[in-house]
Amino acid sequence: MIYHETKHGILYHADCMDWLERADIKRDSFDLTLTDPPYGVEGGHGGQLKDYKKADYSGVWQDTPEYIKDVCAPAIRICKRLSKTMALTPGTRCLTYYPQPDEVGAFYSPASSRIGKFGFQNIHPIFYYGYYKNAGKGALHTCYLLTEHAEKNGHPCPKPIKAWMWLLERCSIENNTILDPFAGSGTTGIAAIRLNRKYILIEKEEKYCEIIAKRIDTELDQTDIFREE
Repeated sequence: MIYHETKHGILYHADCMDWLERADIKRDSFDLTLTDPPYGVEGGHGGQLKDYKKADYSGVWQDTPEYIKDVCAPAIRICKRLSKTMALTPGTRCLTYYPQPDEVGAFYSPASSRIGKFGFQNIHPIFYYGYYKNAGKGALHTCYLLTEHAEKNGHPCPKPIKAWMWLLERCSIENNTILDPFAGSGTTGIAAIRLNRKYILIEKEEKYCEIIAKRIDTELDQTDIFREE
């Protein structure tokens, strides 16, 4: 069901697998899938994730490796077929469940707060798939130095907007259509608006749909005020 719609795109309140398996969606329907699926950290048990409320999601599902294997990875396989290009941040715990990427990059965070078995977890992997607009046109970095903090917006694991805009811009061009099947707090939609792309967002939890809709409305209000000035 359509939860929110603007001239820039649509937010669907839906299970991503149900939505992606619609008969009217064909191969290469989207220019880019850009998404940050759950990481399978079992609600933050271990390390400092629980203390920092990371992965403390709302809803009936559990952020477990089983959920990644049964839902997230199959959804990504479908997106790989439906999109010309794909970039996702799989986390470190369950990254082997996803299709083998064409290239691997990372958000490198020198001030990481998460402690793993062997020390601080300073990288957030990026998996790249499919067509790349600048292939053969010079060497560009696949990694990004992440020093900003994500805004607190009611979601347990939002993405920092500048980093997400960097990833969106390097994998797409203006007026492209961007799909995010695990929309979370809607950062993909905000980045798409700022970079003149179209977005299709899918989010299962209504609580997060509400957050996304409010963020997009606020973003568009601010854009209108800036243009008037």
